[in-house]
Amino acid sequence: MKELELKYGCNPNQKPAKIFVNDGRELPIKVLCGKPGYINFMDAFNGWQLVKELKQATGLPAATSFKHVSPAGAAVGLPLDETLAKIYWVDDLGELSPLACAYARARGADRMSSFGDFIALSDVCDVSTAKIIKREVSDGVIAPGYEPEALEILCAKKGGKYNVIEIDPEYVPVELEHKDVFGITFEQGRNNLAINKDLLKNVVTENKEIPELAAIDLIISLITLKYTQSNSVCYAKGGQAIGIGAGQQSRVHCTRLAGSKADNWMLRQAPQVLNLQFVDGIGRADRDNAIDNYIGDDYMDVLADGAWERIFKVKPAVFTKEEKRAWLDQMEDVALGSDAFFPFSDNVERAKRSGVKYIAQPGGSVRDDLVIECCNKYNMAMAFTEIRLFHH
Repeated sequence: MKELELKYGCNPNQKPAKIFVNDGRELPIKVLCGKPGYINFMDAFNGWQLVKELKQATGLPAATSFKHVSPAGAAVGLPLDETLAKIYWVDDLGELSPLACAYARARGADRMSSFGDFIALSDVCDVSTAKIIKREVSDGVIAPGYEPEALEILCAKKGGKYNVIEIDPEYVPVELEHKDVFGITFEQGRNNLAINKDLLKNVVTENKEIPELAAIDLIISLITLKYTQSNSVCYAKGGQAIGIGAGQQSRVHCTRLAGSKADNWMLRQAPQVLNLQFVDGIGRADRDNAIDNYIGDDYMDVLADGAWERIFKVKPAVFTKEEKRAWLDQMEDVALGSDAFFPFSDNVERAKRSGVKYIAQPGGSVRDDLVIECCNKYNMAMAFTEIRLFHH
């Protein structure tokens, strides 16, 4: 198949729409179920590149949860502890495969943003992973293959309309990319830059120590940023992105947005949240919404007279600002990547509040000395990668 006609483009009024390979080759994908749309394929192809690179860089199975051409989460297949399994709503599924752990992490990093995601998997989708996908609200999945039982599970989702795409893992795109804007064609070389630990060699701070696990987290953050709409900043810890700030015009706003998501990830692990007692039959999405409100500034809406009874068996106590700050102060050894240099030290100050200890950014600002000085104040280790990772 050399081209695939789509129902419409980004919006229903944008017709005709199709996908094809410019050099006339066959499309490297097979649609096994459903009818993916324009945005679905945009998410699928960006997500596939991300997880393929994560697998190449770490040697571990990888997964990402994409929404509107930016990842909501990305992770590699490290085991889940009891707390993470609980906050990701997979503690009832028994032992999970490494690929299933990767998707549980990617989905769980920011469950609010992952609602209705498009999933990309680096490895053949197994039954363990398909069982997680089956019960989540999602638009589709792309992977290099599917176990027969896993495919059966996925093709039964949404009454047989769930989008399942198989991609040829050997497909290599041409070196030049083209994009039309306002009838004008842009051409550029593909961003084939390999992201690996060599980019972390130029440590410019007094603290020069970047342990192995922190290096992996920095690599995860940088590869995630490579496929995130710019400006962007990514916090990572324990083999997964825990907060992604995408598409902001100001660098510090990226850092704040990503930091607030990282904070929410941490707060979900607090005893006050783990001990919430939900009414029987409430869905995962409703639980996620309630938790997001409970740990945020809208907690009074959740705890208002009569409102809490629809969600909780027992009215929870207020999670005070002081209690939240005390819990967040326990977060440490977080890694942070930025797709362009920090122009001011305010980014480091905000990152510190979310437990950041390791930073990777291009460097090159006229205020690099002030940014380094701020890192030294907090004993952070910061590497200048000398590469920018804008993605548009």
